[in-house]
Amino acid sequence: MPLAVLADQCVQCGLCLPVCPTYALDGNEAESPRGRIAIAAALARGQVSPNAELREPLDHCLGCLSCERVCPAGVKYEALLVETRSLLGPAPERPTALLEVVKRPRLNLWAQRLVRWTGVWRWLGHALPGAWREALALAPGKPHELHHVHGKPKQPRPGPPPPSRKGKKVGTVALFPGCVASIYDAEAERATEMLLVAAGYQVTHLPAFCCGALDSHDGASREADAAAAHVRQAWANAKADHLVTVTPGCLSTLRKALPEVRVDDPYRLLAERIDTLAFHPYPRQLALHVPCTQANVARSDAALLKLLRRIPQLELKRLPAPPYCCGAAGSHLLQFPERAAQLRESVLAHITTLDVQGLLSSNIGCRLHLAAGLKEHASALPTLHPLTLLAQQWIPS
Repeated sequence: MPLAVLADQCVQCGLCLPVCPTYALDGNEAESPRGRIAIAAALARGQVSPNAELREPLDHCLGCLSCERVCPAGVKYEALLVETRSLLGPAPERPTALLEVVKRPRLNLWAQRLVRWTGVWRWLGHALPGAWREALALAPGKPHELHHVHGKPKQPRPGPPPPSRKGKKVGTVALFPGCVASIYDAEAERATEMLLVAAGYQVTHLPAFCCGALDSHDGASREADAAAAHVRQAWANAKADHLVTVTPGCLSTLRKALPEVRVDDPYRLLAERIDTLAFHPYPRQLALHVPCTQANVARSDAALLKLLRRIPQLELKRLPAPPYCCGAAGSHLLQFPERAAQLRESVLAHITTLDVQGLLSSNIGCRLHLAAGLKEHASALPTLHPLTLLAQQWIPS
């Protein structure tokens, strides 16, 4: 759909303003969805020329899509944002070299190992560009683990449980590892496979690569198109019924690449088979952070809560909804670290008021960003993917 047509869908009612994190941060109309739509419309019609002042509010947008969820006119804000950024092209300050490392799992893994083995960040960190320093700060150290509370701690499993002979198989699920998640959420991906097999699904794996979300949301349309072609080829080879990812930040891009395929996070599939799963009690209080993409794109927060509430004695304290956003937003935390830190502080302030023993969050970018903020506050509060907790407490049948 042409950009001008997308912009014309907006009726300028302003209902998006109260849920916009950047409008709450700046109190500036240009930093609101309504303001950005007006800028996009003017650019599309040639009424203004692209310049740094005009593109700054567009670059600041987190793409959280809280505005799209509450819009009474059905404005396709994500499509509008992606089209406008594609028109402008990547921001001059975009850390392209760093993102090339981030998008390539093997290269990313070797870079992380080099940093850990040599301790290069200790003497080189202050000399690096800001985005590289932020990336080093996000690299997780030794994790603080959530305590097991049902007898002895479980030992790491060598793989998923064998397929159950009980009942009929309900379909084949292809698991998409992504790029960053394939490294930092490998445990959650193993947990997902374990739970899906226990629920009666067969599981296959796509190779680890970037889905194109980072490029698409940064205006690098040629690279995003190449990634989409990679997704389609990998899916064609998978011979599966559904595609899932443990990182909700990938969902929108995967759905765009595969419009005829059911692409989801695992919670809906597991919730549909919830009667096949049982869990050990977990008498603890945990904070639950629902990433913007899970609430507004996957819209699977109800399924997530249904599964977590299946764990006896677990008490969840959900963090507030929009306009609160942690500020991670793909590469936003690398390009605009000060703004990302300000947004994160609002979320951390809520966490500190809660009497909890851990923090759950489904999106790897959000979880690394929040963990780095907790570390800055000298907090040892552990963070975990909800699927890892579910697998930890799962009772094999």
